[in-house]
Amino acid sequence: MPRLRILEIHGTHYEMGYQHGIAYADSIRELTHERVALCSDEAWTGRSLPTDYVLELAEASIEDHRAYAPELMEQLAGLAAATDLTLPELIIANGFTDIADTIYNALERTPRHPIYGNECTTFFVNGDVSAEGKAMLGQTWDMHATATPYVLMLHGKPKGEPDFMAFTLTGCLAMIGMNEAGIAVGINNLASANGQVGVTWPFVCRKVLMQANLEDALACITSAKLAGGHNYVITDAEGRGYNVEAMPTVCHVEPIDVYAHANICRYAPSRSVERPLAEDWIKDSDTRIQRTEQYLNQHPVTVETLMTLTRDRSDASYSVCSMSEPPFYSETCGAVIMRPATRELWGVWGLPNQNEYERLVL
Repeated sequence: MPRLRILEIHGTHYEMGYQHGIAYADSIRELTHERVALCSDEAWTGRSLPTDYVLELAEASIEDHRAYAPELMEQLAGLAAATDLTLPELIIANGFTDIADTIYNALERTPRHPIYGNECTTFFVNGDVSAEGKAMLGQTWDMHATATPYVLMLHGKPKGEPDFMAFTLTGCLAMIGMNEAGIAVGINNLASANGQVGVTWPFVCRKVLMQANLEDALACITSAKLAGGHNYVITDAEGRGYNVEAMPTVCHVEPIDVYAHANICRYAPSRSVERPLAEDWIKDSDTRIQRTEQYLNQHPVTVETLMTLTRDRSDASYSVCSMSEPPFYSETCGAVIMRPATRELWGVWGLPNQNEYERLVL
């Protein structure tokens, strides 16, 4: 892939959304139409529902999003105005995996278990084990391989709020990122059995990046009426860290020091509302956690250690760096490493084992 694309957006939330939409209107429309179509694909959602019904579910969530973060709904309105897409379509484009959880739990009949493949691996080390004495948070970002061309780094300069860098896709508010106050967030998907009409995860990540302290950032996750399941890792410039397994009806918060997470719940409360998981899914997540922990135990941990971790291909079937292959065609679309104390972020577009990281500073 080429060098990371960086788009600077600034001003009010509506203005930032409009600037984003004008800059990448064609890409945003393409990705949105693809994701709306994927919501009717049983391989991703566990059941096949008519597109009109999926759009109705997304439309029903507009008021939840507006109650949670009215500023971000203004940003979505700017995107809509620039692209001629509807708010429900853009909610699906942003929160595709959460909408999949909502679809899984829709209606009163048991859906099929979804079969989509490898996903993100998230990791955290505190200053006690890092080479420079500073905490670092990072992850791979894995999704359907056709998402890779839409990867984008947003450099936001919102009016009256902290500047931020967000690794995301064209048309999406934020997925992984850090702000100038030193607040950083990473995510990985969880398979929730209790999806509902509610707030999708990119809104949560973007609201986290609106905060100036870790406690307020944590509250953005724990207070949300969530549509689906995600694991969030957050940290601040002082190196404090939390892991949050956040399901629509359960939220488990754990302080962390050296930590790895993949795509299965690690704690009983969230496991109680997790979907039944295929053995391959469990083996894949377990293997990635074990490989990640091996790297995190190579003290002192450097930025280069974490870059090497994201390139890990020790097992062709179950690896941190995932290649697109049948039957899932999911891959590592990019990766990010953040050091909030120094406001440094390293990002790579595409497969980390085939592309080079770039260093950015807030």
